[in-house]
This record gives sequence, structure tokens and C-alpha cells, in this order.
Amino acid sequence: MTDTATRSANAEEAPLRKKDFQSDQEVRWCPGCGDYAILANVQGVMPGLGIARENLVFVSGIGCAARFPYYMETYGFHSIHGRAPAIATGISATRPDLKVFVVTGDGDALSIGGNHLIHAMRRNANLTILLFNNQIYGLTKGQYSPTSELGKITKSTPMGSLDHPFNPVSVALGAEATFVGRSIDNEREHLTEMLIQAAAHEGTAFVEIYQNCNIFNDGAFDAVRRNRPQQIRLEHGKPIRFGNEDEFGVALKRTGELEIVDVATVGQDALLVHDAHRDDPGLAFMLSRLSHTPTGPTPIGLFRQVERPVYGTELNRQVADAIARRGPGDLSDLLAGADSWTVTG
Repeated sequence: MTDTATRSANAEEAPLRKKDFQSDQEVRWCPGCGDYAILANVQGVMPGLGIARENLVFVSGIGCAARFPYYMETYGFHSIHGRAPAIATGISATRPDLKVFVVTGDGDALSIGGNHLIHAMRRNANLTILLFNNQIYGLTKGQYSPTSELGKITKSTPMGSLDHPFNPVSVALGAEATFVGRSIDNEREHLTEMLIQAAAHEGTAFVEIYQNCNIFNDGAFDAVRRNRPQQIRLEHGKPIRFGNEDEFGVALKRTGELEIVDVATVGQDALLVHDAHRDDPGLAFMLSRLSHTPTGPTPIGLFRQVERPVYGTELNRQVADAIARRGPGDLSDLLAGADSWTVTG
């Protein structure tokens, strides 16, 4: 029996626990960083997935979040700035037996990595992408990021940022990712549920996680992070309500816009019933715009989950069909094929 087979057999005999996913590396983030809570949550979710550790891969780019693979007792790849989705797509497409996670930050994913991120989602690669959004560059000590609010004063914007910020959920929905969610680092139960749903999805699952950077951007999400009534929790098939006693809701106006309403005034029947399985992402996109920045009532939860052919599956089918029709091919024939030329002096 091979070492891999032995480990798999042992995993079946003894159920994995959270500590089995904790590596021997010292966790090194700033004390109080929201990344600790996310790491603990992810490690706690892993045993319930029923996947052997040798079939799990965590891929990261550059940034504070990129330390993640070192702390997971799984396979991992600490790649280069912004390229984690591209590298993870290659792993997933060529090794469909592996479950591939991408851990990235708002700067890593939405600045230098923006193109790689949107194309992974467009292709529907079989990836679970966790984007830690703290609205700042933490590793390089506090410059503004693609999600920093207008007017943000940082070391690189001493007079205030002039850049209009990205809304990561809106970006994902615009790229038509087949699973799009949002959670918060310190909402343990909610984040656990979002991670489980995302991991079970076939195709690209994108989860934005509001993550507090207590050193360079402390309190950025306090309006919702420490204020449950401000969280508009999206649940498929249920009317969208929120508040201390669910006294507020979301309704669709005749103009086609969403608005926050008083339930006692408009009545329960006027509320929008959330349909996360709606094929057209337009309504989910409108929900993502209810609060462009997390300073007011903000939707969290599952925005969209639909089925679409998975990139790696379709790619491997295409290759298998080509081999069946034409044989395995010959590299020398390819290099000296009809589309090659000999250049003479």
C-alpha cells in the first residue's frame, strides 16, 4: 500500500478533528487580527467535509492572508502576487480529485490579481475562493486598497483617496460566479455555514469575509461587525427582513429598484423573497448594492448559487474526446506542423 493510500485508510479509521488541520508552524499575525478567527473557523470546518488532508490544497498570493497555507496541515502553495486564482485553476483542472481553496486579500485579489480573479469566476473553475477584505494593505503597513472608501487617508493617500472602491460581491456577481456569499470574521456560526456551503459547491464559490485589521484600519466594519440588527441576513426562499425585531425589510419598487422599508407600514407580502438560485444575477447584484460600504444595513449570506458546467470537467472531457478521435498526438508533429515556417537569411 502506498503512503497516500495508507493515510487515506487511516483517515477512514479515525475521523479527523480540528487539531489534525493545525500545522506545526507558529501563527504569526498581529495580535487581535481577524485572520485568527477565520483560520480557526476554517480548521474547524475541515473535518466535516469528509475529505482526506492529502486531497486538500490551499493556494495563496501575497499579503497577510497569504500566510494561510503554512498554518493548514494540508497541501499548500504560497504563490505570487495576484496569481493565486490562475495557479489554483491549473491545479483544479489537472487534478480534479483535489479540493482547491484560494485564500486572498482585497489588495491581492482586486488590484494586481483582478484579471485572474474575474476569469477564474467566468470560467467556473472548481475553486473555493475566500477573500479577506479589511479595506487596507496590511502587510505593507497601511496603504489604501481597491476596497478603501473614498477620502481614505493613508500613507499613500495623505490627502484622501480619490479612487472609487470595488464592492467585491458586486465584482463576483458581475463576473457571474456561480456561488457568491459574504460573512464576517467574528460571526462564527454564520461564517461556518457559509464555508460549508461554499466547499460543497461544484464550480467557483466566492466568499467575501469582512476582516478587521486592528493595526491599520481598526473598526472599518463595526457598523455591522458588532451590530447584528444592521446585518441583512440573506436566506434562500425567505422574505428579507432585519432589525432588532425584524421590523425592517427589503422591497422591490415599481421602478425596479430595491428599498429598505418598515414592515409594519408596507406589510409582510410587500417584502422581497430571496431567490439565490435565480439564474440571472441581476437581482443579487442589486442586493449587493444596498450598502456599497459597510456603514449601514448590509446584506450578508448567500447572494447566488446556480449550476453551470465546471471548467476542469469540460476541459478534461474535451481532451479525452480529442485523444479518442485522433490518438495521443505527437509533439514533433505539433512543432513542425502546417502552421510553422522556416526563416532563412
